[in-house]
Amino acid sequence: MNWVLQRLSGLPNTFLLAWGWRRRLLCVLAGGVTALSLPPYDLSFLLPLTFSSLVWLLDGALEPGEGRRMARLRTGFSLGWLFGFGYFLAGLWWIGSAFLVEADRYAWMMPFAVFAMPVGLALFTGLGTALAALVWNDRSQRILFLAAGLTLSDWLRGHVLTGFPWNAFGYGVSQSLVLSQVASLVGIYGLSFLVVAISSAPATLADSRPLSKRLVPVTSAIAVLVAVAVFGAVRLSSNETQYEDLDIRIVQPSIDQQDKWRPELKDEIFQTYLDMTEVPLGGSARVGNDRLVVWPESAVPFLLTLEPGALFRIGQALGENAELVTGANRGEAGANGPNYFNSVYMVENDGTVSAIYDKVRLVPFGEYLPLQSLLEQTGLSSLAGPFQGFTPGYRKKALTTAGGIKFQPLVCYEAIFPGSTLTGKDRPSFLLNVSNDAWFGRTPGPYQHLAQARMRAIETGLPMVRAANTGISAIIDGKGEVIEKMRVFRRGVIDGKLPARLDTTFYGRFGDVPLLIIWVALVIFTGMSGYNRYSPLN
Repeated sequence: MNWVLQRLSGLPNTFLLAWGWRRRLLCVLAGGVTALSLPPYDLSFLLPLTFSSLVWLLDGALEPGEGRRMARLRTGFSLGWLFGFGYFLAGLWWIGSAFLVEADRYAWMMPFAVFAMPVGLALFTGLGTALAALVWNDRSQRILFLAAGLTLSDWLRGHVLTGFPWNAFGYGVSQSLVLSQVASLVGIYGLSFLVVAISSAPATLADSRPLSKRLVPVTSAIAVLVAVAVFGAVRLSSNETQYEDLDIRIVQPSIDQQDKWRPELKDEIFQTYLDMTEVPLGGSARVGNDRLVVWPESAVPFLLTLEPGALFRIGQALGENAELVTGANRGEAGANGPNYFNSVYMVENDGTVSAIYDKVRLVPFGEYLPLQSLLEQTGLSSLAGPFQGFTPGYRKKALTTAGGIKFQPLVCYEAIFPGSTLTGKDRPSFLLNVSNDAWFGRTPGPYQHLAQARMRAIETGLPMVRAANTGISAIIDGKGEVIEKMRVFRRGVIDGKLPARLDTTFYGRFGDVPLLIIWVALVIFTGMSGYNRYSPLN
């Protein structure tokens, strides 16, 4: 035991005194280990170690002095970029699986995608730590600077260009339903701020100040953590799940992505959906109740409205009191040839299409090719199957069931964006996420995607109905509690009732405005307190 304590007491010096390649390697490793807090590993207890390590690395690398600001910016950016590279490489390596679906065409691109994405995303992390480094000092407030900088990097990453907020730092505690409830107040970016600030606080125990001062940030972090947990427990206990008078059937066919677009399997795949739609009801569903059947993204391997007899056969399979919501590709004539959309159709039990939603946020390189004319000359193409790229829809909108229940479709990638839910008089009764995570096989991808969809439910107080081709399909209530789910690569149906929505949350009403107030308050606090006192090694 004494040996263990001695090693732990010397741990800060391992980072504070590291230099050269050792410092860079430790930074990458710290970022990589941070990714283990994400689903499906959920090792959140590692966060205090990894974020404290980042603080110590910055302490040991940043040079004191007002005239050293540019050097601080460069050093802060460098260490932040290395930390981010490790984090995104360890958290997103599974992206490469998509390039192996059609390996003969795309396998050569896999190494570039697996490494190029972390390289680019880490630029945001580098920017966040560079800003923190600019005002870095020897006091505990540097923890808040780091939290604010990394939260800003998450926010920018979710908005710049088309945005990619996947694996924001707040998802490091997403496995804890109690701690995640605070997202109903501050959203995922506010949760990122709390995760970084609380996890970084133990680093101050290695400071040279008197013990009483070193304990202040740690005890404050514990107090905030307890407050967050109490809030979460109260929210969970005070909002008992109620249900709407609508049954839900989610169809998870578990069709391998390599088979999906094979012409000889087209009829077999369609028949699989029809057969699963007709199986006897189970769970809490009852014969005679209104029922919404949900198929996943791009469910049928053809253009639904152009396939002879397809809508008629769907109507027959649905039967009385049922209607279908399905992901399907849609085509329409354009000035320069056909335009294709990744869409959601509502089909009634008489085979008529009652409503259509076209996906607004498309996946770069997956559904469209940025700078297409330039990149196609290098041999690049999108992974959009036989359609070779989609056109984005014009606007977000809600659809309405025959019984008058309003819902907002979110096609795959759209579920990862916070603050994209309709509000006010357009606020829906639930969110409906259709997805196809078959591209990513048995990797962390589907688990991370589910965690982000669940966070949207917590942020908004709206239930989430999620249909994914190979999983993870689920019914989630407005607290983020998973009522029903089906594991990855299992074929079957989920029968359940639709949870009722909760009242509009604080975050649903104000969005990221409270987070902006926190940033402004920190800037004012920094200016008033003076930030040039810097001597972490004294």
